[in-house]
Parts: sequence; structure tokens; C-alpha cells
Amino acid sequence: MAVTARYDQQQLAPARNLGAILDFATRSHARAAAVLILVALLNFLPGFFTIPPIDRDEARFAQATKQMIENRDYVDIRFQDEVRYKKPVGIYWLQAGAVTTARALGMTRALTTIWLYRIPSLVGAIGAVLLTYWTALAFVSRRAALLAGLMMASSILLGVEARFATTDAMLLATVVAAMGALARVYLPEQRAQLDESAGTLAAWSLPAIFWTALAVGVLLKGPLIIMVVGLAALALSIIDRRADWLLALKPLIGVVWFAALVLPWFVAIIGRADEAFLSESVGHDLIPKLYSNQEGHGAPPGSYLLLFWLMFFPGSMLAGLAAPAVWAARREPGAKFLLAWLLPSWIILELVVTKLPHYVLPLFPAIAILIAGIMEARMLSRNRWLTPGLAWWFIFPLLLGIVGVVCLIAIVHQFGLLAWVFGGGAMVVGLIAWRLYEADGAEQSLLRGVAAAVLLAVALFGVVIPDLEPLFPSPTLARILRDSGCPRPVVAASVGYHEPSLVFLAGTPTRLTDTAGAAEFLAGGECRFAFVEARQERDFAAQAEAIGLRYSPGPRIEAVNISNGQAITMAVFRSESPL
Repeated sequence: MAVTARYDQQQLAPARNLGAILDFATRSHARAAAVLILVALLNFLPGFFTIPPIDRDEARFAQATKQMIENRDYVDIRFQDEVRYKKPVGIYWLQAGAVTTARALGMTRALTTIWLYRIPSLVGAIGAVLLTYWTALAFVSRRAALLAGLMMASSILLGVEARFATTDAMLLATVVAAMGALARVYLPEQRAQLDESAGTLAAWSLPAIFWTALAVGVLLKGPLIIMVVGLAALALSIIDRRADWLLALKPLIGVVWFAALVLPWFVAIIGRADEAFLSESVGHDLIPKLYSNQEGHGAPPGSYLLLFWLMFFPGSMLAGLAAPAVWAARREPGAKFLLAWLLPSWIILELVVTKLPHYVLPLFPAIAILIAGIMEARMLSRNRWLTPGLAWWFIFPLLLGIVGVVCLIAIVHQFGLLAWVFGGGAMVVGLIAWRLYEADGAEQSLLRGVAAAVLLAVALFGVVIPDLEPLFPSPTLARILRDSGCPRPVVAASVGYHEPSLVFLAGTPTRLTDTAGAAEFLAGGECRFAFVEARQERDFAAQAEAIGLRYSPGPRIEAVNISNGQAITMAVFRSESPL
């Protein structure tokens, strides 16, 4: 890394035991990529196939994609009859591609199989891990780049996003690709190699990566990627008092290519929706987040800094130890670039009123590379006020393991033996990482932290969350419809439970209504169902009696609505033929 020139040739001595993995992986890029993919899959796959659709964002994305496929309209974005213009079309196209491929291969119920919609997120998360490795190679040795990739592969936040059918994992991949290309035209050593290839096809590879990643990022989530990349380039240009290095990205041709990729859909949707798209995406989604608490997601400045230690576990335990050396090297090209990637966007996101954890995810690769560079230079601080923070390698698995087991006992009255096994394993490995840090060094302790993170993922995502069935009433309600014996399509109305996961699983025609609407719906024919929350059941009965509705009661579902944390009881009613 260009953190400090005097350490350019220095390499860490091979660590014992787990360090042998690094010795094996760093012999070639192919081996490094294979190890990163393996660790990423071990961390990302538990629960990927078994966790039901999560309300509300994931289910909304999946349902909008499902309607695209059902209507064969790949321009407009809708949730039932409502337009959904908060995000551009990119993730919907990727999800539709995965689901359509599965249907073509003969997979039954592909439209309501949520893990198919998660495939782009999984691919994006793995791609982000590999691209972090590729980007890090511009700054550090292969061994340190592998460590940076492992920090991303095991991070809790990326593990969560890899399991969600939303935009953020794929967006991360585009940001890292763009920043990796930008780094190679900025850093003096990399720029020299680029100048040597001038006039050849290779000279066009970095501009192609940069502008394509920028375009895909815009199609995924609008201007966020432009903010991260643009602020980094602007900060570097101001600090260095020169911006001619950006010419290596061939901006004239690049902007044309960017526009060719982005404009067709934007022109099509604006032509279809007129002012509604810009009004919804900019006026009702983007701008209000800057100054208001949107959907209850407001938090004060500094919230991301507090959450970082959990979100970037296990790599975050070394961030504090690396900070003094990073600050000391802030004027060197490598550290300067990574800090320009990290700090301007982080400060803005801290100041924005609406906050969600994944907003800072595109900045994590910069942190990972900084930590890896300081580890390679053996410059981690030994300050006695900072090293106690390493105890969180043990404390986080302990706390999260306890929370998981308590949830199993309290919600489904299960002891959760497998959760104890894997959660206990994470605690033990985390304890060893902490206690043997001084004896074995940062590299091996980090690898143990990675192992602890993987075991924790198995415990929480692979065991605990799928077993918490009361948190996911929609699959049970949809199963009642499938097993009813009624000819398809079976249509239902829901009162007091209006979550998008029910629409996704029960069918697009599902009506989210009130008691009067449910009673009128049941009166419309046989083999119709109403799901009524117990607090509105008496009013439903009165509405049914008023119109002379004949219906039969079905099972009652005890559950929890995770969107608002309320306990609910869903009563199932089925219409009967009139006398």
C-alpha cells in the first residue's frame, strides 16, 4: 500500500494454523478468489433459502418484480395498482432475469420463491468481495488484499444484504468497481502502468469499467454512486489542486457511453409516467430524507459511527488500532485516496436525517483496505486505551447468541440446540481471537474473527431466524389458500395485516382492505377468503351480518407483525354459497 513507502517490500511472516490458508491462497489470484468465494458462501448462504420474505422492503421489491413478469411490462414499476418509482429499474430487471430463467428451467412456483429474487443480491455481494480484493491490489500486496476481501466477506452488514432481495449488495459491487478503476488512474504507480499501455486496448479497460459501473449503479439506486465517486474525485482534486488525472477516464466518450446505458429507461419511464416518476423518486423519496425522519428511520449524527462496530464485525475490531497510523499517513497517495472515498460521504450521511444501516455500506471497502494496509505495515497501535476493544470479538457473538436463543425460547418455546452449538462455537473462537491477539498477532486473530462471524451467521440466519415462524405469518396464510382445495386462482382479502409479503405469496389480486371491504369481497362468490385481525373481528362480523353474508370460520394464526412489533391474531374466514 502507498500508506508509507518504506514498507513497500515488507511482508508479514506466515501466521500459524489459520495463517496457512493465506499462504495457500496468496500463491495465485485464482486461489485467492476461490478462498474469498468459499468464505463468502459460508457466510451468506445460511438462511438464504429458508428465511421467508422480509417485510417490508424486500417483499415490495419482489412483488414489483413479480408484477413485471406477470404483466410482461419491464418499464413500469408497480406494487399492485400503486406506482413504485422510489428506485430505478435495475434491480427489478436482474431479479426478473433470475426468476424467468428458473421458470424456463421448469421450476414450479418460481414466481413466489423468494430466494430466486435474492440471487442478484448474492451475486452482488460475492462480486463486491472479489472487487474489494481487486481494488486493494492497487494499494497493498496480494496477502493484504486477501485480508481486505475477507473482512468484507465476513462483515455482518454485507451478510444481511446478501440475503435481501433489495438493491444494496449489487450497488456495492458497482461502487467498488468504479472506485477500483478510479484508484488506478490516480495512484502514481498505477498511473505509470496505464501510461505505458497508452494507445492499446488495455488503456480502454479502466474507463470502460468505470463508466459502466457508474451507469449500472445509477440504474440500481439513482445518484448515490455518483455522490460517493464524485465526492472522492472532488476531494482529491481540491487537495492536490489538479484534476488532469481524470482525463485518463476518457470523460467525453465515457459520458456518451454512460448516457447510452442510462437514458433509454429514464426516457421511457418519463414518457410513460410524465411527471410522476420525478415527483415520486426525487420529491417524495430522495429530498425528504435529507431533512426529515422518513418512515421512522431518523437518527442523530454519529449513529453510523456507533453502529459501525457491529456492522463491520469482525474487521471493525481492528479499525481503532489502525486509525492512528492511517491519520499519520493521510498525505500519502494511497491513504489520501481511501480517506477521500470514506470521509466526505460518511460525513454527509451522518448529517442526513433519515438513516438506514446499509447507506454506509459502499464505504466499507475503503475501511477494509486501510486496515489491511496498516496490518501489512505492522503499524497497528498498541495503545492500552484501544486494545481492550478487541474483547468485542468475544462479546458480540456472546450478546447476539444470547438474543437469538432468548427469541427461540420466548417466541416458539424451543431450546435451539443447534443455535447453542454454532453460537457457542462463535463465542469460543472469538474468545481465542481476543485472548491470543498479543501472542499470535493481528493476522491470525482476524482470521479467527472471520471464523467466528461465519459460525455466528449459521446460528442466527441458518437456525434461529427460520425457526421463528410466528414472525412470518404470510407463508402460513398463503399455505391455507394453496391447501383449500379451491380452483385457482384463489383470492383473499386482508384486514389489519397489510404487509407486502402477503401480496407476494398469496397473489397480486390480494386485497388489503377494511372490514366493510372484506365482507363485500366475500359476498362476491364462493371460495373467497378473508384474513381478519382479531381486534377488528367484531366489526367484521357486524358488517357481514348487515349484508347477510354467509361464511365459515377457519384456523386462527397467532403471530407477530415484525414491521411494527405488534402481536396479532389472524382469523381466517371462507365464503359460502348463498341459500
